[in-house]
Amino acid sequence: MTPADKVLFLLMILLSLAAVIFISSILPGGEAVEISADGKLRYVLPLDVDRTVSVRGEHGPTVVEIKGRRVRVIESPCPNKICIHQGWLEHGVIACVPNRVV
Repeated sequence: MTPADKVLFLLMILLSLAAVIFISSILPGGEAVEISADGKLRYVLPLDVDRTVSVRGEHGPTVVEIKGRRVRVIESPCPNKICIHQGWLEHGVIACVPNRVV
């Protein structure tokens, strides 16, 4: 690894961190969570009320938790559990593609 490689690597890390900070600052904080299943809106829930809801998807129920103005999927019948591994989100999208829940 040459010194130029180290500088390039450090520059890439700094640019990545700057991009994350920039995107976080321009995305507005939401006031509600919209949950859809099979392309149909099932719930519109406020972020300021902590609750857990179960949404029936194509392969079974997906359980969504809202707590402290954040959202996460805590249970899903999908095979890879990518939606669960996303963890808590303050803004953005969580999609369980196999179960068709967004």
